Amino acid sequence: MNNNEIPSSLVELAEQWLEYDPYERTRKEIKDLLDNKDSKLLDKYLSKRIEFGTAGLRSLMAAGFANMNELIIIQTSQGLCKYIEQQTQDVNDKSKISIVIGYDGRHHSKQFAHLAAAVFLTKGFTVYLYRTIVCTPLVPFAVTNLNKKKVNGERCIAGIMVTASHNPKQDNGYKLYWENGSQIISPIDEYISNLIMQNLKVWDDVRKILNVNVSGADDEDVVDLSNWKDSPLLKDPTKSQEDDYMEAIREYNYSNGKPLLSDEKITYTAMHGVGLPFVTRAFELYGLPKFVPVEEQIYPDPEFTTVKYPNPEEGKGALKLAMEKSEKEGAILILANDPDADRLAVAERQVDGTWRIYNGNEIAMLLADWVWTQYKKQHQNEDYSKCVMIASTVSSKILRAMAQHEGFKFDETLTGFKWIGNRGDQYIKEGYNFLFAYEVEIGFLVGDCSLDKDGVRAAAVFAEMAHHHYKSGVVTRLSDQIENIYKKYGFFAMKTRYFFTPNTDVLHKVMDQVRHIENGGYPTYIPSIKDSSKHFKIASLRDLTKNYDTSTKDHLPVLPATPSAEMITFTFENGATATLRNSGTEPKLKWYVETHDKDKQVAWDLLEEMTPSILEYLLKPTENGLVAPTD
Repeated sequence: MNNNEIPSSLVELAEQWLEYDPYERTRKEIKDLLDNKDSKLLDKYLSKRIEFGTAGLRSLMAAGFANMNELIIIQTSQGLCKYIEQQTQDVNDKSKISIVIGYDGRHHSKQFAHLAAAVFLTKGFTVYLYRTIVCTPLVPFAVTNLNKKKVNGERCIAGIMVTASHNPKQDNGYKLYWENGSQIISPIDEYISNLIMQNLKVWDDVRKILNVNVSGADDEDVVDLSNWKDSPLLKDPTKSQEDDYMEAIREYNYSNGKPLLSDEKITYTAMHGVGLPFVTRAFELYGLPKFVPVEEQIYPDPEFTTVKYPNPEEGKGALKLAMEKSEKEGAILILANDPDADRLAVAERQVDGTWRIYNGNEIAMLLADWVWTQYKKQHQNEDYSKCVMIASTVSSKILRAMAQHEGFKFDETLTGFKWIGNRGDQYIKEGYNFLFAYEVEIGFLVGDCSLDKDGVRAAAVFAEMAHHHYKSGVVTRLSDQIENIYKKYGFFAMKTRYFFTPNTDVLHKVMDQVRHIENGGYPTYIPSIKDSSKHFKIASLRDLTKNYDTSTKDHLPVLPATPSAEMITFTFENGATATLRNSGTEPKLKWYVETHDKDKQVAWDLLEEMTPSILEYLLKPTENGLVAPTD
């Protein structure tokens, strides 16, 4: 092997990989890159280790420290296992400590889940391993549910879901929940990361049960779990936890199985994912008519055959087949889960026959209004100040306006449901009634039976609400109900989208340019792209990356700093807000602009003028090679 043309640092990393990796298939990947002197791919695969982001680990499935593969799953699980051992030192019988593990329908998800299970089983922990593919919400629910039941004094300390959610088919991920049923946050992620680095070598007890000569097919066993076939340490939670989940979400079926039903049909797509059996059962539980399935997308397909991106948030491209099916069957409402069924997209055919795809804020408005209206009916003499709803900081401020008008508490968190879930957990422990939370990226949480976004119960609740509105006759479409909500609380107009970035270096460069755009410092205004004599003055800005906020007396933000992630928010003198941030899961620079006015047209006109002005002045997309999505 001639490595003369490959930098010595890359050769060293490749040798380290080959030292640790027991699997011949991924070893061959790295060896081939060395033989072909492919420094570019070696650098991409080895130089930067995959890290916990807003949704755990998520990356391309390939060899190397930067990617998702068998070794990374083992190393991550070993680090997590060590952390759990540290946190349970007072427990002599490790079988009293349990971990829930689930997986979706992606390539290698089942194999990765079994590898994770093997690590914990070799250390004597109890593992609840789902035997079939499940929706992501069943993992955090199971963690919470098992801790409520505390069978035989057992403590369920963590949950792992192997999924890359709505990412492209080449990706996979490792989502990690702690014992409160919320995703891990700092400093837990840092402690685990440190322990991963101290446990890079595959443990002997794990190595001896690995099947290292597999070819890469999904149906191969990469690890032999037969030693635990009849062991009480390895349990199947599939039926018990799904049954308990369905019983728990009954609380949010406000009609008790006897909803007000319209004649309108609802179309459902699982986007080639896992949602079908769970949404079907939730609809039955809620007394809802059967939905119209999009057959081409209704069953798990790791190739995501009919869509370029299996992300219902992408809009008409992802929902094209659902729209065609709806028009054929006479349905006016589309509900779409993403592949792991933790998010919900909604589209509605308007009276004129056109389709309106609702954004996350609009879906949240409808859900929040429905939940609040039903809650008030059932709790007429209650102190509403002890009720709480939560949204991410980049989401619309409509919930804040609603809370101020209705008397309940509103709070906002950093972007990502790991922050929302943990904040919700704090409120519950403080005696609040946690009613609803959301993030604009179509993630919704109705009620407190689990604390991560849930597209299954959101779909059932939304369907019940839609039938109620259609049947009541007050509105003909949900778009009318949105207008009614705006009239009550004020009109909020938001645009949110993203740019693809060539790499993270470009993204960081662009954000740094924003910080030095005006005389070497932050901007104080945005020039109008429509009228060169007009400026939009910035009243305050918050840069969580730099732990800086001009609106506070000490210039420190109320929200936690995020030094490893980019996020800058501008508040304008006219009340508008704009946020720029990096995606935690994909190579994207996301942007959010919102205006607010009592008059709908004023808010929209302002949004139409401010949005392109902000993007062009701050980001300079053409100059910086930023690419907007085509649809």
